[in-house]
Amino acid sequence: MQWLKSKPDYTAEIERQYRQARSSEQIRVAEVLPEFYTTAGVLLVDAQGHGIISAKIASTVHDTFHAFMLAELDRFGRTTPELFERINLRLAQSVTARNALGFADKENAREIATMLYGEVHPSGRFRFVNFGHPPPLVFSAEYRRFMDLDENHMVQFLALGLQIPADHPDRKKYYSMDLRQRVNSSDFAEITLMSPGDILVLYTDGVFDGSDRSARDQLEGVMRDHYRQSAGIICNALLDYAVEQDNHLRREGDEALIDDKTVFIIKRS
Repeated sequence: MQWLKSKPDYTAEIERQYRQARSSEQIRVAEVLPEFYTTAGVLLVDAQGHGIISAKIASTVHDTFHAFMLAELDRFGRTTPELFERINLRLAQSVTARNALGFADKENAREIATMLYGEVHPSGRFRFVNFGHPPPLVFSAEYRRFMDLDENHMVQFLALGLQIPADHPDRKKYYSMDLRQRVNSSDFAEITLMSPGDILVLYTDGVFDGSDRSARDQLEGVMRDHYRQSAGIICNALLDYAVEQDNHLRREGDEALIDDKTVFIIKRS
């Protein structure tokens, strides 16, 4: 208001209109925020590599996400596609800078991270956006198996920082493997846990890369043995299975294939 009053064309009517507009915006946000009392957000990030650079990448995504999320809630009362474009651009800055500096052969690390963020609603609906991360799995308690999902209708962007929107004004300043359209609401995929006992499995590629049918069948067997138990027990069972697979890789001399592991279980009560 002090800035408005400093202008030569200031009038009391301008002040009234400005205050009314701001008040309406705050009411709009206040009407949306109560949804978050019954909504849970889930963030999975997997940085390439295992060293200091990888830890720095994961920390950057985590801190950037939280900072931007606070701004989103303050301005809109909910997450919007722009949040994810900003996170992607932050990683693109790191990718570009690191490419400009060059890679040391011994480092074997790049500024690459996959990310999946979704929100769980009381109805069992899980709405998410995916940047290069393995797709979720849904285990049906009724049929005791993983359900086949139509992944062709689940948009998956490249890993964070590797793809810039074609209409970004500074796109030529960044390294980009490809150009794409901006993220919009239609790019958010949805999965619904239909029946009590249905389970949503989120994971990193250290557990399952999302493509090997044989590995998926083995995971399904673990789920079949434990699906009646709590989410925590199911999670530990899947991690124990993944660690056992690591032991097999060591025996075969394939230790380079061993990766970090994360499992997140959402079970409909």
